[in-house]
Amino acid sequence: MKKIDEAIWIAKSLFDRNKVSGSTANLSFIKDKKIYITKTGSCFGNLKENSFSIVEGNKVINNVKPSKEITLHKYMYDSDKNKKAVIHTHSTFSTFWSCVYDNENDFKIETPTPYLNMKVGKIGFVKYAKPGSKELFDMFKKESTKGYNAYILKNHGVIVGAPTLMEAFYMLEEIEEASYNAWLLNHFNNN
Repeated sequence: MKKIDEAIWIAKSLFDRNKVSGSTANLSFIKDKKIYITKTGSCFGNLKENSFSIVEGNKVINNVKPSKEITLHKYMYDSDKNKKAVIHTHSTFSTFWSCVYDNENDFKIETPTPYLNMKVGKIGFVKYAKPGSKELFDMFKKESTKGYNAYILKNHGVIVGAPTLMEAFYMLEEIEEASYNAWLLNHFNNN
């Protein structure tokens, strides 16, 4: 399967299962030293090959405007040269934890299963700044030097990076499922 077809399949899978909605998610991958990133305002439910901006360095080479959060993707790639795919969503339960959690120095999703730690590892936490803002990008750049595979963005969502699109997809899925399980347990234990 071509990378672009894999990206489209992942996006559609996330959309069809209500892990993303509207035009609030973005993904990218590196191919031939170029970043292919979903265009601004795109919807994961109907991506096509022409839904991707192709960026070489700081130049868009196909006249398709990239997601305004391309800088987050670039910093994720810069943090680890093995990362070749990035997915950013506002999925329900990981975004829930991004809104209620305040301890940026020790962020942890309290899940009883070992899979989050096994498949993702430690998750970084970035304080709130307006989506797409220079302030957010600066804070993310600083945090990304820690080299984690995933970061929760306060009151915003989750971003993951991996060597392949499928690995990024699996990590994103694990974070969302762990977030859901943690929410269920929290609710159960407080009743």
